[in-house]
Amino acid sequence: MTEKKISTQHQATFDKLRHLDDEGNEYWRARDLAPLLDYPQWRNFVPVLEKAREACRNSGQRVVDHFADVRKMVDIGSGAQREVADVRLSRYACYLIVQNGDPAKPVIANGQTYFALQTRRQELADNVKFAQLSEDEKRLAIRNELAAHNKQLAAAAKDAGVETTLDYAIFQDHGYKGLYGGLGAKDIHAHKGLKKSQKILDHMGSTELAANLFRATQTEEKLRRDEVSGKTNANQTHYEVGRKVRQTIKDLGGTMPEKLPVPDSSIQQLESTRRKQLKKMDK
Repeated sequence: MTEKKISTQHQATFDKLRHLDDEGNEYWRARDLAPLLDYPQWRNFVPVLEKAREACRNSGQRVVDHFADVRKMVDIGSGAQREVADVRLSRYACYLIVQNGDPAKPVIANGQTYFALQTRRQELADNVKFAQLSEDEKRLAIRNELAAHNKQLAAAAKDAGVETTLDYAIFQDHGYKGLYGGLGAKDIHAHKGLKKSQKILDHMGSTELAANLFRATQTEEKLRRDEVSGKTNANQTHYEVGRKVRQTIKDLGGTMPEKLPVPDSSIQQLESTRRKQLKKMDK
């Protein structure tokens, strides 16, 4: 079956259950999704829901943002109704449910194909939109994404045994040293000529921020995938990932991150300018 036919088939199958709230946000109901995924008995679907919640939690996402417990009324015959538990699901939650369902069920396999296609389509759309942004807009977008991923990295590091503030500072320094050819956070700070109160990530261009984002996401994934345990091993993992990102930049003929120019404006200055522009538009 061609990609177009698969996409059309699964778009109709899953999206017909989609709801929109008063603010235009899409969502699905678990009670509707269960029979569609060949789980006619709610009690058999609950373990799949719980596995999906756990996967959401492990990814660093707020579970309540994607799995909201609600109640609904169902008919029980003769015009009577009773209240039952239900879950309001985001698209991401539906994806996790499908990924944690029984792969022997054909509809689960179909669902996995559908979400894979949707994810790839969104990635391509995001790439096009991102390419159209200005340098300052790219910096803001990547910096915000990096802030979110650093929280996930911190959670993964904590699970590996990086517990105290000092432990985490040392852990971060290992990542920087791998990516910046031996330069730690203080070295990079000095190299950029920053004041003590200024953060190095807020004084990076989009290319340098992107390299650090890749370092953070790949380290988090490796810590969890390899079930890294112990501060020493976590630090070494962060260093090795940073070093491999640096090697990739070198292999592609790119500029080493420490040699990239420091932007004239900080992230805070860009955000301040954007807020002022939004205020003018609201007037």
